[in-house]
Amino acid sequence: MVQLGSIFAVAAAMLAATLFSSVHKVEEGHIAVYYRGGALLKATSGPGFHLMLPFITTFKAVQNTLQTDEVKNVPCGTSGGVMIYFDRIEVVNFLVPNAVYDIVKNYTADYDKTLIFNKIHHELNQFCSVHTLQEVYIQLFDQIDEDLKLALQQDLTSMAPGLIIHAVRVTKPNIPETIRRNYELMESEKTKLLIAAQKQKVVEKEAETERKKALIEAEKVAQVAEIKFAQMIMEKETEKKISEIEDFAFLARQKVKADAEFYTAQKAALANKMKLTKEYLELIKYQAIAANSKVYFGSDIPDMFVDTSAFQHNAGMRTNQASSEGDDSVGFTSEATPNKK
Repeated sequence: MVQLGSIFAVAAAMLAATLFSSVHKVEEGHIAVYYRGGALLKATSGPGFHLMLPFITTFKAVQNTLQTDEVKNVPCGTSGGVMIYFDRIEVVNFLVPNAVYDIVKNYTADYDKTLIFNKIHHELNQFCSVHTLQEVYIQLFDQIDEDLKLALQQDLTSMAPGLIIHAVRVTKPNIPETIRRNYELMESEKTKLLIAAQKQKVVEKEAETERKKALIEAEKVAQVAEIKFAQMIMEKETEKKISEIEDFAFLARQKVKADAEFYTAQKAALANKMKLTKEYLELIKYQAIAANSKVYFGSDIPDMFVDTSAFQHNAGMRTNQASSEGDDSVGFTSEATPNKK
């Protein structure tokens, strides 16, 4: 009975071990590949729980998401014979799920050792061997990342399609101490030169600023003077126009006044001319005689006669003179010569 119980316990343990070895779990982001007797099987499995033949079939999980492989302490000899070391080179890559079986079959599950680590050593040494220390350490250091990425991807496209290089990051290499000091000294001198150049630029900028300020101030003064000059010209032109208007108005008034005087004189002369009739002259004659008549009192009254020819001659001359001067008044004198008998 005891033996039966022992056998049952052993069988249960073997069954449990068999179940435990046949059930396996694949994590997310991985694909399982299977081996049976060391031979790679074509079947693959995705994330989750899966069954396999216990003690005969084994599996390995291959990551197919973005991962970073670090290659450390990579030696590199420059074209000048100086040996330098890169502490760490990071290669960011990922594996396409459909290419897992072919890559594992050709390069095993540790494909990154062959396709990435060894290739990094090879490509980096190829780069250093054709460049000087100055180029590798200073001038072309910013190009190493991109050059390594392109070289790796070009080889992987033909050797292992489906393995994609996303990025390559290279740290600054370690160089011999004496050379490093020289580079530090050179960088210090460059820094001093840059500081001096920056100071010179600052001085030049300040001088340029002052020059621009002076130029702006001069332009402002010139513009103000130009505005004042234009304003003065406008004032003078306004005064000139006002003077011309006043002169024109004065000339117009004088012309109107002269025309009025001329018209008055013309009308007066015409009126005087119309007055010189025989009847009017007779009237004037008798008025003049009446004005110059003398009255005598006594027993003897002198005879009186009037020289009419002289009277008419004098009256005509004065009338013509008055007409030429524009005067409408005519003066007559009569002379009565008494004749005593």
